[in-house]
Amino acid sequence: MADSLAPSATDGDDTSRVPVSAGDVEYAVSLAIAAFRRAPAGADWSAKAGALDWDCWETAEHLADDLFAYAGQIAAPTPPVTHYVPFVYTYPREGGPGNTVMVDREAGPEAVFEVLEATAGMLAALVALRAPTVRGYHSYGVSDPEGFAAMGVVETLVHAYDIGAGLGVDFTPPSDLCDRTLARLFPEAPADTHRWQTLLWATGRAEIPGHDRRQGKWRWHAEPLGERQGDTPA
Repeated sequence: MADSLAPSATDGDDTSRVPVSAGDVEYAVSLAIAAFRRAPAGADWSAKAGALDWDCWETAEHLADDLFAYAGQIAAPTPPVTHYVPFVYTYPREGGPGNTVMVDREAGPEAVFEVLEATAGMLAALVALRAPTVRGYHSYGVSDPEGFAAMGVVETLVHAYDIGAGLGVDFTPPSDLCDRTLARLFPEAPADTHRWQTLLWATGRAEIPGHDRRQGKWRWHAEPLGERQGDTPA
C-alpha cells in the first residue's frame, strides 16, 4: 500500500486522535504474516533481519514474546505498576533476544505464524477486556491498555520490516495504522511527513527530510497522553 501524508495528534490535542484499538493489534500481525507468506520458496529464516543482530526467526520470536509480555502486564485484576510480571526469560544464544516465548524451529515458518496469531490474540483480548483506567508497568512509563496495544502494533510493524528485509519481501503498512501508532507513542514526531517513513524514523530505522536519523537511545512514550511528567494538568 502506498503511504500518504496525514496529520498526527499532539500531547495537548487528544480529542482529535483516533485511538489504537485491540483490533489494530491483530490487523498488524495479519499484515506481517501476509508479507512473510510472499517470501520466495525456501527463504532462509536464519538470515539476518535487516540491520538487527538477530536472525529472522529470533526476531519473530522476540515479536511474539513482546505481544505475550504486553498482554501479561495487564492480565491480572490489579496489574503491577512498579515492575514487570516476573516471567522467566531465557537466552538461547549470546547476543540473541531473551524470551519467555519460543517457537519450535523444526516446525517451520507456519509455526511462527501460529504463535504470532496466538500472542496477538492474547494481547487484543486483554486490551478489549480491561477498562481504560487500568494501568500496567512498562520501563518507558506506566501505561494503559491502549498504550500496550500501540506498543504491540509498533513492535509488529517495525519487526515485520526487519524480517521482510531478511526474507526478501517488502513490507509497507497502511498510513492510518502508522498514524494512530505515532500519535499515541511518538507525539513529538513531525505531522507533515509520510507516516510509514516517519514510524521507521521514530524507531531509528530511517531518515525523514529535516530530521537526522535517531541513533541509539530512541524510545516511545508509554504513559497515556496527559499523564506524563511535565504535562500540563487539564
